[in-house]
Amino acid sequence: MIQHPVFSVESWSIRETELDLDVLEQAGSVFALANGHIGLRGNLDEGEPPGLPGTYLNGFYEQRHLPYAEAGYGYPEAGQTVVNATNGKVIRLLVNDEPFDVRFGWLESHERVLDFRAGVLRRRAEWCSPVGQRVRVTSVRLVSFVQRAVAAVLYEVEPLDAPARLVVQSELVANEPMPAAGGDPRAAAELQQALRSELFSDHDDRAVLVHVTRQSGLRMAAAMDHMVEGPDGSETATESHEDFARVTITADLAPGQRLRVVKLLAYGWSSKRSSAALRDQVSGAVAEARHTGWDGLLAGQRGYLDDFWDRADVELEGDTELQQAVRFALFHTLQAGARGEQRAIAAKGLTGPGYDGHAFWDTETFVLPVLTYTAPHAARDALRWRHTTLGLARERAKTLGLRGAAFPWRTIDGQECSAYWPAGTAAFHICADIADAVGRYQAAAEDREFERDTGLELLVETARLWRSLGHHDATGNFRIDGVTGPDEYSAVADNNVYTNLMAQRNLRLAAEIVERHEDRAAGLGVNDEEVAAWRDAAQAMLIPYDEQLGVHPQAERFTEHERWHFEATTPEQYPLLLHFPYVDLYRKQVVKQADLVLALHLRGDAFTAEQKARNFAYYETLTVRDSSLSACTQAVIAAEVGHLELAYDYFGEAALMDLGNIEHNTRDGLHIASLAGAWIVAVAGFGGMRDHDGALSFAPRLPERLTRLAFGLCFRERRLRVAVNHDHARYSLLQGEPLQITHYGEAITVTTHKAVNHPIPKSATGEALRQPAGRTPARRPTE
Repeated sequence: MIQHPVFSVESWSIRETELDLDVLEQAGSVFALANGHIGLRGNLDEGEPPGLPGTYLNGFYEQRHLPYAEAGYGYPEAGQTVVNATNGKVIRLLVNDEPFDVRFGWLESHERVLDFRAGVLRRRAEWCSPVGQRVRVTSVRLVSFVQRAVAAVLYEVEPLDAPARLVVQSELVANEPMPAAGGDPRAAAELQQALRSELFSDHDDRAVLVHVTRQSGLRMAAAMDHMVEGPDGSETATESHEDFARVTITADLAPGQRLRVVKLLAYGWSSKRSSAALRDQVSGAVAEARHTGWDGLLAGQRGYLDDFWDRADVELEGDTELQQAVRFALFHTLQAGARGEQRAIAAKGLTGPGYDGHAFWDTETFVLPVLTYTAPHAARDALRWRHTTLGLARERAKTLGLRGAAFPWRTIDGQECSAYWPAGTAAFHICADIADAVGRYQAAAEDREFERDTGLELLVETARLWRSLGHHDATGNFRIDGVTGPDEYSAVADNNVYTNLMAQRNLRLAAEIVERHEDRAAGLGVNDEEVAAWRDAAQAMLIPYDEQLGVHPQAERFTEHERWHFEATTPEQYPLLLHFPYVDLYRKQVVKQADLVLALHLRGDAFTAEQKARNFAYYETLTVRDSSLSACTQAVIAAEVGHLELAYDYFGEAALMDLGNIEHNTRDGLHIASLAGAWIVAVAGFGGMRDHDGALSFAPRLPERLTRLAFGLCFRERRLRVAVNHDHARYSLLQGEPLQITHYGEAITVTTHKAVNHPIPKSATGEALRQPAGRTPARRPTE
């Protein structure tokens, strides 16, 4: 957990038993609620102390100028930053004229619970005002998975010892002040007064605010409505202004009486619709929510999540902390994309402003594998979003003098927003990562409509990019020079192994899909000669190998670079990017995050078992894990090559990335890819699942402390459940036609009539591996 005793370990929830203002901002990310369209940070209902406020709409951003000391051709001119949208969470309370503020009076008890199965954030507080009036305040907050535009809060107050005069002020607040971002380049750019009012109105207990961003011209609307139950004499009044709307509820309560307020919220945005249209849209959404009622919203939320957990739950026995962490990870991964519906899945999801709200390659490489096998509709919609940005990607490729589509390194709407080209534009591997996600989704879903209407064009245009970016040298090898791989402590290198192997798969996937859709491919201008060129490039792809060391260099000549002086680097100097210039990092053998090791996972079919073991051992000595994307991949390969306890330690790091605030920036939002990586470690690491060439294979093996692992997969309209202990693996088909899989290379067929049990062969434990000084992962504690 966030390293504080107020957080307890439970299987299906995160419980905070006391309020600690020192971790308020981190807790705001941990307790965030989202559905892929709306995101609400876990701020206190009363809005004070504010911590880091946050209300986000997926794809809603402000544009800003990107300054350059020295401009160059092809540099992006505009950046994009997620906007803190109109805040509808605020519900202020006055008790006998005293504001309920946890910093004043006496907070006798306080508890918050994020419930993974109900999909709600619950709060319960008992507070004594500075003049001695005691009240109990409870709230339940949700962002609906069923009604995409809707969020809601149940807010209840009751006096405990004496009658009380209560005033509840329920608000919509636009352009709320934000704390300074600080100097961390991973944080968001500061935006002040990003929204300009266009329309405001109120009627009865309902109010609507409509705003437009000052630069990007995007328009958003927020509406609130209320259902109030209180004693006779309770009154309500409503007002609205340009950046502010309020419904005020007054009531006099005796002990034992309760004031109950259900606040309904609705959000929408558009680049095209008018203010009136958006006003009517959100008004209609709150009307539908009112018709459904609070109990109906709760029931819909629980039903949606019951179905998800039935498909996706991961069970761990032997480590209750990691059991909680993995379910937390799955819950937030689902929240990031469940109802995105052709919008991006950002690196922070909708939990915070970090990285300006941008989506990167980690969506396709880490998040979409999870969604493909647990919530395939969300994976499909994320890829459809990439497809909607193809026009911009083609323009970018043309600017760079290339064919096909060059997808952006970081973006919100599809335009390249990276101002640092060595670690942005040069990281072309994102195009192959998208293609890999297309191939995985298609193999798992067999979605013919998606393949024809979306997948085909994505694969064709990315294959064209690789064929024009690379070239055949004098010996016939196909080279891809001057690119940046996943490791951001190296840049603009020749023949990065990960990039080349993923491009190779991209080219082959494109050739195969064209064969299945010749007519449609012809409409894209594809002919036999072009397909043959793709196949030739894939066949001749250069994969560097260091014969002297017996390992693959991350990129050509990488193993000849000077090694970083790890022994002279202090713990306070990590992450290195905040303490050393890139010009120094780029010249040394130091790895920020798994790069060649990621190739061992995603292109494991291109390496022998011996090569995997030698490569992993070599890169363990160089990898400092200054990225949250590294631990999960190192865990997967550590498990495969026989270092199960090391894999287990990395598992803890990936799963507890935010609950432990390991990167010290959870305040800016959760690390969604690392959370997804927790599932990847469980399923691909200890479950040994691989999906090369679209077929499922398993080679499970558990570390000593874990006594049982079970997980579910959606695959070709089937539901498979895998359960593993130290001796056997059990494969059960819960739904669908018979399925052929492999267990340690042995083909087996699973049917709904009978589960299949297979023994797990014993394996030798490899010699302990060495990490850079001070960068050994924390050992998992024994219970």
